[in-house]
Amino acid sequence: MAAVIVVAALAVLALVTQIGVFLAQRAHPARGRMVEVAGGVLHILDIGPRDAAGPPIVMLHGASSNLEVMRRPVGEQLARKHRVILIDRPGHGWSTRLRLEDSTPEIQGRMIGEALAKLGVGQAIFVVHSWAGALGLRMALDEPQTVAGLVMLAPVAYPWPGGVGRYNKIIATPVIGPLLAYTITLPLGHLLAERGARVVFLPQTMPDDFVRDTATPLLLRPREFIANARDFVTLKAAVAEQAPRYAEITAPITIITGDESDKTVSTRIHSQPLAATAPNARLIVLPGVGHMIQQAAPDLAIAEVEAMMGALTPRAAAAID
Repeated sequence: MAAVIVVAALAVLALVTQIGVFLAQRAHPARGRMVEVAGGVLHILDIGPRDAAGPPIVMLHGASSNLEVMRRPVGEQLARKHRVILIDRPGHGWSTRLRLEDSTPEIQGRMIGEALAKLGVGQAIFVVHSWAGALGLRMALDEPQTVAGLVMLAPVAYPWPGGVGRYNKIIATPVIGPLLAYTITLPLGHLLAERGARVVFLPQTMPDDFVRDTATPLLLRPREFIANARDFVTLKAAVAEQAPRYAEITAPITIITGDESDKTVSTRIHSQPLAATAPNARLIVLPGVGHMIQQAAPDLAIAEVEAMMGALTPRAAAAID
């Protein structure tokens, strides 16, 4: 009898999950175009003038999010004068990846590089946040011809003490992870999503309606939730493998991060060693600022992208001459 009750409860939760997926996708439809690459299809929002001077700006979001986190306010403001390409990382938002285990910065970077080539993008300035810090660094190593410069917001770059949360390990586990993701994750996530987002903003206050305006409910869809967990559990080994090569990166790097107020990604573990290692890196530490740099200091982020653009454009013109 108990087994029947459990099975019935799981069936109800699975149905609730599918209804929730339908409602989330209807509320937050894809805004851009789909670009097919080896290993998946990437959702790309291409905004701003195509004929703007200087390289395009590619914006890549961190974990547990999608391109909407980068679009407002920084992406939209940059798009007033520049071509801005916002990308849902593979497996996130409206992007797909055929194999959920294709979670490393190396693989995701290869997929994004292929998509940019199909868009006719040669070089770009990459603006990367959090998890995507490791992705931007990997692309600078593997595809230096594509990365004209990096503006990094509270980036992950190195291995860290500890783990990535028990729930991520569980969700990334075969069988039990999908069982949970397709039953309880979405109903439970709706109760906890806003509180979890507020923690990431601390000590700043999360803007009103941030969860809704950034399409965060899409994260709770089972396949994306599993992909996000896989990203977390494989990241530490990935940065351990690539970190010894950071001194090879020749592209200019600007790192903007909070001080010890950022409890999500440690500036001491990530940004400071990176600034000391990469030959053309510059570090800006903001006192009293947490993890969401693009929300806490959007004007500074925009100014640093503009400054890098200004420094690169004459160099590009000279190369053409």
